[in-house]
Amino acid sequence: MGEQRGDGRLEGGPLEALSAEDLVAVMSAFRTALATHQTTINRLNVYPVPDGDTGTNMLATIEAVVREIESPTSDEESIVAGETAMTRVCRAVAQGSLMGARGNSGVILCQVLRGITQVFSPLDVAHPEDLGRALVAANEAARSAVLRPVEGTILTVAAAAATASSLAAASGQTLELMIVETRRAAVEALWSTPKLLAVLADAGVVDAGGAGLVCCSMPWHRL
Repeated sequence: MGEQRGDGRLEGGPLEALSAEDLVAVMSAFRTALATHQTTINRLNVYPVPDGDTGTNMLATIEAVVREIESPTSDEESIVAGETAMTRVCRAVAQGSLMGARGNSGVILCQVLRGITQVFSPLDVAHPEDLGRALVAANEAARSAVLRPVEGTILTVAAAAATASSLAAASGQTLELMIVETRRAAVEALWSTPKLLAVLADAGVVDAGGAGLVCCSMPWHRL
């Protein structure tokens, strides 16, 4: 039998809810995934301008998040204020992404993360319906950050993830299956981006920002 975790789930057992510990693990793994694929994502970057820095900017943003999570905090003050572990982690994610956002892709990623944390922050753990609401909030926040939203970009991937997670939550799917379905929808949306944006089709690439966001879906799948 596995060891008991802080959220009550047995190590190696089925994933029923996401804890603060899980969110920290996701942010760390997301950083690793972006670092691994940074050069590839930069090479995909042809929209809105071919400056080859989307991977670099997204990585810088998530690195700031991880630094904020790992930085010394006034835990005693947090306990006095009655904050849960989830609230503290969400605050670090939101603050780190805001301070570390670089470029258009970093700003949109910041909004995605802040949308998620706004839903997660009041919770002890996040259940499937909470993740569904969080990804909807992330999609809405990302679109609100863009003056003229364009399909075939990271926004298309975020929208597909939000829709898939909402449908999965509404149908009562388990959290594990919900994460699988959400990632599948994000990947399919990424592959569709050249059909929606001519500049991508002309260059024979998928959207760089969307590829970076798909990297974010990988760690959730491995919890």
